[in-house]
Amino acid sequence: MSARGGKKKSTKLSRSARAGVIFPVGRMMRYLRTGTHKYRIGMGAPVYMAAVIEYLAAEILELAGNAARDNKKGRITPRHIKLAVANDEELNQLLRGVTISNGGVLPRIHPELLSKKRGSRVKVDTQVTVPEKRAERVKSIKKPTTKKGKGKPGRKPRLSLTESEIGKIGTIKVEGIINPTNAEMDLKEGVGNALEKAGGRDFLEAVKELRKAQGPLEVASVAVSQASGMPARFVIHCNIPQWGSEKCEDQLEKTVKACLSAAEEKKLKSVAFPSLPAGRNGFPKQTAAQLILKAISNHFVSATTSSLKNIYFVLFDSESIGIYLQEMAKLDAK
Repeated sequence: MSARGGKKKSTKLSRSARAGVIFPVGRMMRYLRTGTHKYRIGMGAPVYMAAVIEYLAAEILELAGNAARDNKKGRITPRHIKLAVANDEELNQLLRGVTISNGGVLPRIHPELLSKKRGSRVKVDTQVTVPEKRAERVKSIKKPTTKKGKGKPGRKPRLSLTESEIGKIGTIKVEGIINPTNAEMDLKEGVGNALEKAGGRDFLEAVKELRKAQGPLEVASVAVSQASGMPARFVIHCNIPQWGSEKCEDQLEKTVKACLSAAEEKKLKSVAFPSLPAGRNGFPKQTAAQLILKAISNHFVSATTSSLKNIYFVLFDSESIGIYLQEMAKLDAK
């Protein structure tokens, strides 16, 4: 037989090329077989896994590219991947137990610790502030009715996120700390227990005197005590409603507004809000963040003057950080 009549050489196609994916199907098959000898693995399983991981990588790279562009960088770094995962609710839920090497942490530096001399400022890449459009609208409405010497109407404070351990909340350098509690104002759980350890016997005695003078604390109401033994000046105790109770969402908004009003009565410049509905109150984190931010925004829209300049959300896990970043970005976009 002549050479021309011979069989044509066929090029071999990889399993990835035949499946139309980029990630290696053969390697996925090897990983699936590792430690699973007693299971039968179908031929479509590694193809499906390669396709899913390829889609997940494409999503993360797209969001990381957006984070790099927002920070005016031409190269994606692990830091941008960290921000991309933290700002996406689904990715943050999926990868909440994953540590990204060299990704850093989310900003949690208090502005009081930053240098303020000679006009120097430190820029934080995930700084979120209250919308300026609403502030301008409030100024235009309230300006004719305000009196001189009472400050700018509708001025809104800066909102900041702080990730911390619950046991260190008593060491935060703010003027007021919010303590979510119950009608008896006990300090047995969560934030109350941490404040008792930080303040010691003096703080405990101040709370006991407040109980005698105040009596049972009604839902959505607040009471203020001295923050003895702590960097803060006052602790604002608030009775948080239970999730599922009648009008619990409205009562949570009233509680937040009551805390802000109590801080303004004491002429505080900064307050720290921990995860208010955490623990025994049972509020979903997403719902709680939406209600709290909505209540704060509505309070300062209707207020003419306020002594508050900084509001810190002290959160105890990365999931809550991601949720608040997402909700604050939505608020900033309105």
